[in-house]
Amino acid sequence: MGNTTSTGSLVFDFQHIDKTKLNMVGGKGANLGELSRIDGIRVPDGFCISTEAFKRVINESPPVNELLEQLSLLKAEDRDKITQLSANIRGIIEGITIPREIDEEVSSFLSRFNENNAYAVRSSATAEDLPTASFAGQQDTYLNIIGREAILKHIGKCWASLFTDRAITYRIQNGFDHRKVYLAVVVQQMVFPEAAGILFTADPVTGNRKVLSIDAGFGLGEAMVSGLVSADLYKVSNGHIIDKTISSKKLAIYAVKDGGTKEQEIGPEQQNKQVLTDEQIMQLERIGRKIEEHFGSPQDIEWCLAGDTFYIVQSRSITTLYPVPEVDDQENHVYVSVGHQQMMTDAMKPLGLSFFLLTTPAPMRTAGGRLFVDITPMLASAAGRHTMLNVLGKSDPLIKDALTSIIERGDFLKPLPDDKEEPGFAKSTANAPHRDYETLNDYDPTIVSDLIKSSQTWIESLKQNIRLKSGPDVFDFILEDIQQLKKTSADSPSFGVIMTGMNALSWVNEKMNEWLGEKNAGDTLAQSVPNNITSEMGLELLHVADVIRPYPAVIEYLQQAQDDNFLDGLLQFDGGQQIRDAIDIYLSKYGMRCAGEIDITKNRWSEKPITLVPILLNNVKNFEAGAGSRRFEQGRQEALKKEQDLLARLALLPDGEQKAKETKRMIDLIRNFAGYREYPKYAIICRYFVYKQALLKEAEKLIQANVIHAKEDIYYLGFEELREVVRTHQLDYQMIDKRKEAYKLYEKLTPPRIMTSDGEIITGKYKLEDLPAGAIAGLAVSSGVIEGWARVILNMEDADLEDGDILVTRFTDPSWTPLFVSIKGLVTEVGGLMTHGAVIAREYGLPAVVGVENATKLIKDRQRIRVNGTDGYIEIL
Repeated sequence: MGNTTSTGSLVFDFQHIDKTKLNMVGGKGANLGELSRIDGIRVPDGFCISTEAFKRVINESPPVNELLEQLSLLKAEDRDKITQLSANIRGIIEGITIPREIDEEVSSFLSRFNENNAYAVRSSATAEDLPTASFAGQQDTYLNIIGREAILKHIGKCWASLFTDRAITYRIQNGFDHRKVYLAVVVQQMVFPEAAGILFTADPVTGNRKVLSIDAGFGLGEAMVSGLVSADLYKVSNGHIIDKTISSKKLAIYAVKDGGTKEQEIGPEQQNKQVLTDEQIMQLERIGRKIEEHFGSPQDIEWCLAGDTFYIVQSRSITTLYPVPEVDDQENHVYVSVGHQQMMTDAMKPLGLSFFLLTTPAPMRTAGGRLFVDITPMLASAAGRHTMLNVLGKSDPLIKDALTSIIERGDFLKPLPDDKEEPGFAKSTANAPHRDYETLNDYDPTIVSDLIKSSQTWIESLKQNIRLKSGPDVFDFILEDIQQLKKTSADSPSFGVIMTGMNALSWVNEKMNEWLGEKNAGDTLAQSVPNNITSEMGLELLHVADVIRPYPAVIEYLQQAQDDNFLDGLLQFDGGQQIRDAIDIYLSKYGMRCAGEIDITKNRWSEKPITLVPILLNNVKNFEAGAGSRRFEQGRQEALKKEQDLLARLALLPDGEQKAKETKRMIDLIRNFAGYREYPKYAIICRYFVYKQALLKEAEKLIQANVIHAKEDIYYLGFEELREVVRTHQLDYQMIDKRKEAYKLYEKLTPPRIMTSDGEIITGKYKLEDLPAGAIAGLAVSSGVIEGWARVILNMEDADLEDGDILVTRFTDPSWTPLFVSIKGLVTEVGGLMTHGAVIAREYGLPAVVGVENATKLIKDRQRIRVNGTDGYIEIL
């Protein structure tokens, strides 16, 4: 091809490009260069006009720079201004005469090929096809361009396409600086294909990395990409075609001899013909796997077929796939999301992940900043499968349905011989729920207050002792405390108490339905049970509101409060000291809580008390004095009334005396033990806060020693890594920066409930036959039917609730409980029968439906909805 750098770095041919030249040739250009280097992969010849050429043209045009300055001040909402500025910028760029040296280099390349060949002229932006942002389709592509003049004109059009309304808005929304995104242009010989399409080396719908998915249509691929025609869809796995959908193809786009393209109708005899032969489909699979191996990740590949040859015209990473947990064997695995059990599906930072891993006995894996339990060993035996379906399945039918479909495949998991023992964790899990009622029912009710007391004593001594430690000793001390915690949890009757409460609730629901035809009777019986630390937290915030309510000046001050210094400012007001004391007492008991509290790196209420201000103001506005105590008493009376009603009706049945006696015993178990369900988590979160404060003290020392820039940087290190940094005072900041980038990417992903080691996301379905038309299905966790205005709230701080609104959100962990006092119904995307939101909803008597896929998108803010917490669905009114 001869020398390509006659005037430096303005034009490169594909052979001289690889991924290191991303900044010079943009995402498309770099990928085409890489593809050209793979043995046996055919890429049509071409070259790239580099970003240097674009910069030179823009820098030499003062009017464009002036307009870019104006553009940088706009927000995505300023649509009219964006439209006006973008049209002006494009007009100027398209009118610029291309500088002579660029013209000469392009001409020199064209003369080596054949100037009268047809070319595709495509934009290639530096911020395109990156792992963290897909700018796909943001800039323009021009096909079948013939002749030097036309090619130069379309290079100008490509440059201008960086400033369409859509591209500008996308950059504003994703925080890219218009002045730092540059454009290269790819000029590539046209292939005139009989067929073209897209090949995904992982199934884009399920995420399965072993299934390759091919879209194929007649003519050029543009018709499919632009959505004009339906394509055939073929799925291939391990050398076998596993699925074919032959669609009816009425249109194709073909190139015209003198340049440009045209739509053409397809004759009836060809409309339902398979575009590719089975042999060609298999050939394409081999090409796809080869390209994927070269890039090291699943690819989205554009191909075309001319004669008998497949040409590859583009390949990029698939950015939407959820990462697969890494394992060191080739076996099949099944993973269950921890976030869906813990009501926190947000990404966690490395320190948060490592703490959770230290405190759990389960076999964990991390992927995409989330935790997953590897339940493969439990699914290997009949007893383990039975347990998993009953424990997880009882709580979350979507998980049960997904697991059932994996087990039914038969060939995915290797079953253990029936007599073979299960691994330790599987065994302890398998046995737990099968402990019968008798062994658990002999508990004395005072056991709950004893458990709570001993936990509080331990936390107090932990606070005292950790203060005496510093440096690496802090880490040893924390590890020792965690080991002690694990040991005590295993030996303590704590789990027995929780299971007893849960089993009693299930028993009552089942038997009352069978004997009296009443659904979910236990929901009312679980209202206002004693010793529930989480529901008390919501009611006690009502007491704090009572202290604030008589002082209008303080209320006005709180409405203006912007930051965490508001506490000090209270003292200038009448009643300020008293209010400050009430808030301090509340924080001393609950200040270690926050949204997403299983991630130790999240800001606790004590660290960010401003979080509570909107909720306090809601309580002041929506309630009268004494509402907290009245609310609790009302729930207690309703439970008592329900108990008397059930026992009276049972007494009239055959065997009534015996049935009433058994039921009374179960109701007592619910009343005595159900509240404790929330305590162990509270105890762990209390510890977390003690650990965190000790680690932040070490972070302060690292800042003083110039080892780290900000104390939050320690959140991007694992526990052991942080111990090393404290010991050696050495830190590689590149690693921190890399992890910050990764975390940003993970934040955008939605974790699956269940996934396999193939990356396949298995989604369960609800079995609801008699759903009203148009209703949205979920899991009924707290009975009752309620109508009201939906408030779609993604962050607790944004909660501006009226009394009687229905809260619609992604998930609620215990920190959301203070909002529950203001609402009259609950809808969440994540959750099960025994997750926190469900437990508290029952205790407050709120109808609730959880596990509603995409609830925050399907239900709009301020829509009128009906929540049916008895049968598990929502209707939009």
